[in-house]
Amino acid sequence: MTAHEIDYEIIGEEMQYVEIELDPQEGVIAEAGSFMMMEDGIKMDTIFGDGSQNDKGIMGKIFGAGKRLLTGESLFMTAFYNEVVGKKKVSFASPYPGKIIPLDLTMYGGKFVCQKDAFLCAAKGVSVGIEFSRKLGRGLFGGEGFIMQKLEGDGMAFVHAGGTTSRKELRPGEKLKVDTGCIIGFSKGVHYDIEFVGGIKNTIFGGEGLFFATLTGPGVVYIQSLPFSRLANRVLSLATNAGGKSRGEGSILGGLGNLLDGDNNF
Repeated sequence: MTAHEIDYEIIGEEMQYVEIELDPQEGVIAEAGSFMMMEDGIKMDTIFGDGSQNDKGIMGKIFGAGKRLLTGESLFMTAFYNEVVGKKKVSFASPYPGKIIPLDLTMYGGKFVCQKDAFLCAAKGVSVGIEFSRKLGRGLFGGEGFIMQKLEGDGMAFVHAGGTTSRKELRPGEKLKVDTGCIIGFSKGVHYDIEFVGGIKNTIFGGEGLFFATLTGPGVVYIQSLPFSRLANRVLSLATNAGGKSRGEGSILGGLGNLLDGDNNF
């Protein structure tokens, strides 16, 4: 194995964190801001690159960092190493309510593609890169743009999803249609594309967007029930209307409903 072999435990229900146990000289990489706590004896280091074992040279580091910049992430990652005798633990927390999904990359052909903000942490040696879309339509309307994150290697990686998660195993040729924002990620071999919803009523009044994603097997797909973008939009909408009149959730009787439930500013 090129990646470090780590042990872990996922703790919690709706606001989870992952506790990783490191043997001497073992390490783990993580996105900046995901660190929660660590025991004495673990050293934290800021690294420039994609976190893999092959980014030793300066050009490799620059290329790896450049790939991360394209996904909207920081140029730098944090690495944590156990530098003492005996096992030590370090923990990383999910950024919002949902689930942490452990991925043994050896079970997915050494590659897993996920949305840009899903990656949480991984064993040192796992490469965190980018996956380009080769289709213009998928890039423009696919919800995730032209670029998604790509996790490669033979170690453990951890991704985070909002709400409740669903794991689907697709047979060869089997197709699953998904809201573009609800995709967490998919294994090597799954074909990702977009499809027009169709129909004038669906397009104008459906409220679900003009496109949905199509995922075709064979492979494994992970779906989330509450994408962060959906949560953020709802919070922003409520915050915008907090100081003024409610829009009544789209109802023509919204104002009357506020009078009935006492929500008025008389």
